Amino acid sequence: MKISQFLQKVCLSVVVVCAASAVSAAPVPTAATAPTVIPAMPELAARSYVLLDAASGKVLVEHNGDERLPPASLTKLMTAYIATKEMQNGQIGEKDLVTVSEKAWRTGGSRMFIDVGKQVSVDDLLHGIIIQSGNDASVALAEYIAGSEEAFSSMMNTAATRLKLDNSHFMNATGLPAEEHYSSAHDMAKLARAIIYDDPEHYAIYAQKEFLWNGIKQPNRNLLLWRDKTVDGLKTGHTDEAGYCLVASAVRDDMRLISVVFGASSEAARAAETQKLLTYGFRFFETQTFYRKGAELTTNKVWKGEQNTVKVGLAKDLTLTLPRGQLQKAAAVMVLDESVVAPVNAGDRLGVVEVRMGDQVLHTADLVALHAVAEGGFFTRMLDAIRMFFYGLFN
Repeated sequence: MKISQFLQKVCLSVVVVCAASAVSAAPVPTAATAPTVIPAMPELAARSYVLLDAASGKVLVEHNGDERLPPASLTKLMTAYIATKEMQNGQIGEKDLVTVSEKAWRTGGSRMFIDVGKQVSVDDLLHGIIIQSGNDASVALAEYIAGSEEAFSSMMNTAATRLKLDNSHFMNATGLPAEEHYSSAHDMAKLARAIIYDDPEHYAIYAQKEFLWNGIKQPNRNLLLWRDKTVDGLKTGHTDEAGYCLVASAVRDDMRLISVVFGASSEAARAAETQKLLTYGFRFFETQTFYRKGAELTTNKVWKGEQNTVKVGLAKDLTLTLPRGQLQKAAAVMVLDESVVAPVNAGDRLGVVEVRMGDQVLHTADLVALHAVAEGGFFTRMLDAIRMFFYGLFN
């Protein structure tokens, strides 16, 4: 058999085997598993809203999702996010004591009821921000982290840039009305996703229904925590300028959705409209992870290296959200680069994996090297150079 014919058969077999593996994990549907007909989402009684699948990041429903609007106390999602990041990075500790400034004590609106000059732990302040929506707690923690609320606002905007919140700009840690203080439903959904996945331990606070501080027990204003056992967060907001807002998240059958509502007419309305979004999403969509990041999916030939193969996988999970019934028609196919020459660094792109439905490509993701392969010795490089010459000649 000619070298070229042999190599062609090897390359083809890799692609076919990968495709067959994906098909076996997602069998072709029978008549009983025909895709559900999905109705259009009725317009909600809110100025702006978004429904997003947490695992895939896919937006399932949106109305004015990128409109810049006053976020009210949804702002505190960013305040809490930065605080937990500072804890993760070792800059502050949960047991650190924060002396309450007069500015924090005097801040109006919703309050945790901390007293000026008293010391409160970072952990208690975080609970006061997330559960009680305390403006006083938000200012106190912002001052402790950055020295001033103004400096903390700069940290908020830096984080917004890193998270690609393109329609958000923060002027304070509370969400009290201010010029050039705005966000969007889509940005808040992305921020909620970061909160959920970046720090699962502290995310558990968002599901707590009440918090007692200074002899005052205050309930979480997210009514869905009492009405829907699948809801476990996140945050409410309200000002006259913003209306009633709610960022919520729920998990059903291992599928997590994030909903954001801006500008509803009342506390009851924001809960009701959020429930409609979540019900629609869980009823008509499903999510599947085809491959996990870092898992070895296959190996690829390496020329001129100390090793003649390299393990190949993904840098991120390959997860898709599709209308119910459609995932059963999808298959993942790997297409590998043919001429990989050492040295190879971990993370180098070595091909693509495509999720297809028939002839349609639904999604592509880069295949990457899972480890490095150093350059081989002189004789290895010389021999492989000859082999590559004939390979190229016959192909």
